[in-house]
Amino acid sequence: MFVLLSLICLCRSDDRLTPAKPLSAGDKLVSDNGVFALGFFSPTNSTAGSYVGIWYNNIPKRTYVWVANRDKPITNGSPGKLVVTNNSDLVLSDSQGRTLWTTMNNFTTGATGTSAVLLDSGNLVIRSPSGTDIWQSFHYPTDTILPGMQLPLSTDDDLYTRLVAWRGPDDPATSNYSMGGDSSSDLQVVIWNGTRPYWRRAAWDGALVTALYQSSTGFIMTQTTVDIGGKFYLTFTVSNGSPSTRMILHYTGMFQFLAWNSTSSSWEVFIERPNPICDRYAYCGPFGYCDATETVPKCNCLSGYEPDGANFSRGCRRKEEPTCSGGDTFSTLRGMKTPDKFVYVRNRSFDQCEAECRNNCSCTAYAFSNMKNGSTSSDQSRCLIWLGELVDTGKFRDGSGENLYLRLASSAVDRESNVLKIALPVIASILILACISLVWICKSRGKRRIKETKNKYTGQLSKKSKSNELENETIELPYICFEDVVTATDNFSDYNMLGKGGFGKVYKGRLEGGNEVAVKRLSKSSGQGADEFRNEVVLIAKLQHRNLVRLLGYCTHEDEKLLLYEYLPNKSLDTFLFDATRNGVLDWPTRFKMRK
Repeated sequence: MFVLLSLICLCRSDDRLTPAKPLSAGDKLVSDNGVFALGFFSPTNSTAGSYVGIWYNNIPKRTYVWVANRDKPITNGSPGKLVVTNNSDLVLSDSQGRTLWTTMNNFTTGATGTSAVLLDSGNLVIRSPSGTDIWQSFHYPTDTILPGMQLPLSTDDDLYTRLVAWRGPDDPATSNYSMGGDSSSDLQVVIWNGTRPYWRRAAWDGALVTALYQSSTGFIMTQTTVDIGGKFYLTFTVSNGSPSTRMILHYTGMFQFLAWNSTSSSWEVFIERPNPICDRYAYCGPFGYCDATETVPKCNCLSGYEPDGANFSRGCRRKEEPTCSGGDTFSTLRGMKTPDKFVYVRNRSFDQCEAECRNNCSCTAYAFSNMKNGSTSSDQSRCLIWLGELVDTGKFRDGSGENLYLRLASSAVDRESNVLKIALPVIASILILACISLVWICKSRGKRRIKETKNKYTGQLSKKSKSNELENETIELPYICFEDVVTATDNFSDYNMLGKGGFGKVYKGRLEGGNEVAVKRLSKSSGQGADEFRNEVVLIAKLQHRNLVRLLGYCTHEDEKLLLYEYLPNKSLDTFLFDATRNGVLDWPTRFKMRK
């Protein structure tokens, strides 16, 4: 019985350190369900020394989520030791007894039974005998945010520190890139390159929850803003059964959301910021904005402004200065990323917020948001006003963002209004005619290309088999314009990618009208030339069976070769046949019916 109890205790101690059980080189802690491990490591291509860190224990590609002594590696090949002291501190020292890293809890005496425990969340905590967590690694992140971690919007929180990127792919030392709450307000998150802003998230508008659904894997990521004691924190969670997920500040300065793909044994990037390039901080200059609604995002000027030079390095300038005599008006810009360098005015209604800006001749714009759902404090609204230049703004592709009320001279608005009254009907008529012509051209081109393809393919068959079987046949298969495919797939976004192989990649797309399609984008290295592509179009178009995915259209553009198939939300048949957890759905009578 004593031996059995000893074995049980030994097993349970694998996820924790005690004053009597330090961590030495070659040892590692493993969380209760084996999700994370903590131990000593040396990066693959580094000679700097060794570190203590936390990594995914059940993922074959070693991925670190936290490093203790990132700027003080253990050098000269000497073994290190991580211990829990009698003062309830974690201390890392080298063989010479020099302290390289410590939690510095500053307790004069520790409680008997204090231990350091590695949790399945990836959090390393120092826990007292009463179950209270004295210290936790989630409050001192390196470059990674895990589900359940909290990123503070407030910079006066002593418990939390910024994310700081690695210096390189094999160098965990701190780099110039850091990320955290903005020091000028409690409403936005900023990535810095040294002391200069590199990217900025728009000011928080009071929304408590935002969610992202990933169709190829089926998991849902939820980002939540929580109010704890009047201070705001960002945290994210994932749905049950989701793959391992993490957010990192990459050593290149990019903020990425990644999920583990067990099929390809790699991390897939689903969100990356700044993206596009004009989303970088103040890229479009004063009064310019990054327009992500364009097919290729680019810089534009705000309403009432024009470029101040040949490019946007100097931003934009007013076409006409406001008079500040009470005759100015405010133009509503919808779906905007609010600019930086705002003044946060508390406890104002919408009308009071507008008055704050209207009564100040230096005010160039304002924005208002009702925060009743997001704040537990007495401040139930958010009024932002801008005094001077508007920098680092943008227009979102997905229609998110908020209204920005831009101050303009009333005469400029009247002129624009009169021009629009004349121009809009003319433009609308031209667009209608252009659309009709474009549809006719696309259909004609598609029929002509299919007919040419069929004739060429028929000629090749005739030479080989002396057969005229395909001659004089007409295959009705639409030719889809390349611009429509780019729009449908969000410019071949990785977020819409369904899969990839030697032939190329497959993307989910939504055509005008809401029809969902699967777009097969043939790789330039697939070895398939123009003739092979035409043959595939003709042959697949002729194959019609209820158990075969239908070819809906095709597209060629310069070196691009694309096939548009019917989108199958439940994936292909092999998903069920070769998955032990799903193949029970298809019993043998059902399978025999499918053969008919």
